[in-house]
Amino acid sequence: MLTRVGLVFLLVLSVVPAAARAEGSGESIAIMANDIVWKAPVRPGPETAVVYGDPTKPGPFVLRVKFPAGLKVMPHSHPDEWRTAVVLSGTYYFATGEQWDETKLRPYPVGAFLSEPKGAPHFVWAKDGEVIIQITGVGPSGKTFIPQQQ
Repeated sequence: MLTRVGLVFLLVLSVVPAAARAEGSGESIAIMANDIVWKAPVRPGPETAVVYGDPTKPGPFVLRVKFPAGLKVMPHSHPDEWRTAVVLSGTYYFATGEQWDETKLRPYPVGAFLSEPKGAPHFVWAKDGEVIIQITGVGPSGKTFIPQQQ
């Protein structure tokens, strides 16, 4: 089941900056950090920036995600054949499972590498402040939220 947050996330991902489209042209790509274009969802949530490829289409992509301080992303999964993440700034709290459980969250500092198997449920929290991660995957990507028990 795709929630409104999931739909907004997919809509944000569909806007690909022109520099990121160059990968099919056989040209090298170089993007300076201050040239990265961040796209924010309609409601409070993470900002995203596609730096390579198109996550909505088949093929490799690189995406940056900026989580505002305190943001909790409830349990969800991704359909990507493979997906990895590297923490670029802040401390990223990550755990696997279908139910939100703060006791399972583990802190991942700058430089930490994570790999998410296809369809594996997980949840995250920018508990201590803003967090930026870089995701590399093979699309098409997406996000499916897992209903929470009351």
